[in-house]
Amino acid sequence: MARRTFFSFHYQEDVWRVFNVRNCLVVSNDQAADGFFDGSVFEASQKEGDGALKTFLRNGLKNTSVTCVLAGQYTAARRWVRYEIVRSVLKGNGLLTVDIHGLRNNAKKLGVKGTDPLAEVGVYLANDKIYFAELKDGKWVKYSDYASAIPASDLWFDAPTSRTVVKLSKHCMRYDFAAQNGRENIAGWIETAAALAGR
Repeated sequence: MARRTFFSFHYQEDVWRVFNVRNCLVVSNDQAADGFFDGSVFEASQKEGDGALKTFLRNGLKNTSVTCVLAGQYTAARRWVRYEIVRSVLKGNGLLTVDIHGLRNNAKKLGVKGTDPLAEVGVYLANDKIYFAELKDGKWVKYSDYASAIPASDLWFDAPTSRTVVKLSKHCMRYDFAAQNGRENIAGWIETAAALAGR
């Protein structure tokens, strides 16, 4: 079954590696991929302000059932990657991280493995309501780009039961594209993420 997948990544740093991943999916015909927008479109939305960019990213997630975070060295700290992750949870998408540091960039250089972006976003319970949190300067803080409470019914994983932040990575798989033969296996990884989320 073709699975429409949104790919979240750090454009400036990793676009060359990301397109290597995209090309193997296009060649395999196993996946329909969203999120591979041209950098100029992203930059234009950014110039219009945060509201326009958030709308642009939400629209990019429409009709997708899985969000695959393609992680390089700096991806975890990117504001808009975090926003795509949070919106993916709200949408009920399956989530996974695929490390892409083992792919070469346009200068033929390998990258450095970064932190799992799904380990830097989490959920917690406060006053009987669930909220998103993010890791900033080594401390968990309330996520500022989506501050509303989340109904427990909106989560495909177990809701948090205390103020202790539960990282999204606890419920999601992480893979290494180069070391685990992503060219052959990424379609299966995406299906696993969809199944975990009941999609």
